[in-house]
Amino acid sequence: MAFLTEPEPRRGTALAVLPGVRRIVAANPGPMTYHGTNTYLIETPDGLILLDPGPDDDAHVAALLAASGGKLAMILLSHTHIDHIGALAALRAATGAPVAAYKTSPHPDFSPDIPLDDGDAVAGLTAVHTPGHAPDHLCFAFGAGILFSADHVMAWSTSVVSPPTGDMAAYFASLRRLLARDDRVYLPGHGPALSDPQPYVRDLLAHRIARENAIAAALAQGPADTHALMEALYSKLDPMLRRAAERNVLAHLLKLESEGRVLRDGSEWRAEHAAARA
Repeated sequence: MAFLTEPEPRRGTALAVLPGVRRIVAANPGPMTYHGTNTYLIETPDGLILLDPGPDDDAHVAALLAASGGKLAMILLSHTHIDHIGALAALRAATGAPVAAYKTSPHPDFSPDIPLDDGDAVAGLTAVHTPGHAPDHLCFAFGAGILFSADHVMAWSTSVVSPPTGDMAAYFASLRRLLARDDRVYLPGHGPALSDPQPYVRDLLAHRIARENAIAAALAQGPADTHALMEALYSKLDPMLRRAAERNVLAHLLKLESEGRVLRDGSEWRAEHAAARA
């Protein structure tokens, strides 16, 4: 995979990325978040929309309120992972803006004011349900060929798919769904914009298929647990990312199990044909 990089953005500053769209990057950098979570301010006919409040950080909230003048027509959520909704309570209290998000939330303490389903239009944006990274994950189509792709597709890295809420079969299906679209630019939840996204999405899908085939091939040589498979397939990976890699391995195994290609035996997994010979 060929990933994009960018210089560390100015903190607390609303940076124009496209006409009518500004980006403020939260100060929560890390191996899972790159420079930090992207919060977008979007000018629409219905007023200023904020997409993804970001982490619970006073400085980030202050920057968002300053950039918006404290007046928001709506807060949109791509999904309810904490690095995207940590600042929601503070922004909701400060602005009184209603919150729109996927109709069914896996987060026990959250329900949207405006529940969205796939294809619903809100303030000039259209929800595109793309489960996989999270069951409630939404991308948002906007204007002529712009897609806010959140954590489903990011130019700086692949996405983590961590069971039980992460689902690799759904992730594959959601990637294929985006391949059927003709968006010209993605604005992700972390990292820089991605122009001409179709070749990149095809590479993402091919990368995941290759990982899946490598897991199946490893199990054809004998049973193994998720840690052993991760060690074999991700031996050169940054140690800080190895736990996430093991979660991806588990997600692949669950997908393969649902397809009848592997079987689980306690903590170990084995190829289905090997189990049949046993």
